[in-house]
Amino acid sequence: MSDTKGPPYEDLRYCMRCCMPETSEGTIFDEMGMCRACASSEQKMHINWEEREKELQKILEEQKKASPGGYDCLVPISGGKDSAFQMHVLVEVYGMNPLAVTFSHSWFTETGKYNLWNMLEKLGVDHVMFTPNRSLINRIARNSLVTIGDSCWHCHAGVGAFPLKAAVQWKIPLIVWGESIAEAGNKASYDDQVKFDENYFKSVSMKVDWSGMLGDNLTPRDLYPFQFPSIEELEAVGVRGIFLGDYMFWDGERQVEFLKEKYEWREDDVEGTYKGYKSVECRMSGVHDYAKYVKRGFGRTTDHASQDVRAGLLTREEAFELIRELDGKRPDELDYYLEITGYTEEEFENILKAKRTGKAKDLV
Repeated sequence: MSDTKGPPYEDLRYCMRCCMPETSEGTIFDEMGMCRACASSEQKMHINWEEREKELQKILEEQKKASPGGYDCLVPISGGKDSAFQMHVLVEVYGMNPLAVTFSHSWFTETGKYNLWNMLEKLGVDHVMFTPNRSLINRIARNSLVTIGDSCWHCHAGVGAFPLKAAVQWKIPLIVWGESIAEAGNKASYDDQVKFDENYFKSVSMKVDWSGMLGDNLTPRDLYPFQFPSIEELEAVGVRGIFLGDYMFWDGERQVEFLKEKYEWREDDVEGTYKGYKSVECRMSGVHDYAKYVKRGFGRTTDHASQDVRAGLLTREEAFELIRELDGKRPDELDYYLEITGYTEEEFENILKAKRTGKAKDLV
């Protein structure tokens, strides 16, 4: 690691505007050396958001007319900031009658539980939650590390499969997500049309479908909850999804302050970052991002500091200072992960180091 005050690794290439390194999955720098997320953040400032909101209003009004007296959209809700704000916008601003659905990863924090139930009660929204048994979660968490180099395959798969299954079962065509993927990573722009199916979630986070997780301790029957509806089932209902962040200007900092004031939404300390609202609902987010640090040389502070640079809340130099201070700190919850999976800490790190590719192989 570099001893300077700039980027942590002198031998890695970083986005010229933010702090994302070339080891970030899917990162491609343009001719100016800028990553796609930064290009999207610049695009965001030139979008006619008034026209985009009119498009959103049309979509929602059409859906209300198509489902008189029933649920007119489905909203995946986690207890996090984005889904809380989604619920507020849909219910209070647009008068929708959503069905809220939650895939329980079984790793909720007390703050996350409070935020989830508090929003549901205050908005008066019907809710369905699916919770896999804990033994299954523990076995998947073990296989996940070896298979995809990540501790959280069950969550990546579940947050995609369960809402789509619920949409098919309840015959609700419209699923509404929150923050646009355009600024959440390097995989899309504000002009991309996302088709929400199994292939989408595999490309974003799952990496493999349920069959790729099979092993001596996991059978097809075990993994049934993580199997996606078929294309034919989705098309029969006309299931489609949208990001609210593609239709309205998304400002996470202001949204948090609004939610705290109106709904008494709570922040808390979150391992691996200086942000008290990012993934506040999950006790294992620090382990997930520590695994990314071991594998790719950056963690959640890099993600969040880069977003703040794009938003003008930090200079690039201030962001690198935070990154050097916080990225790579061993999370306390790693002890719990090792306990439920049976790995030693040495095994954990060796598995992840073996997953390094490209320039990440040279990290020390």
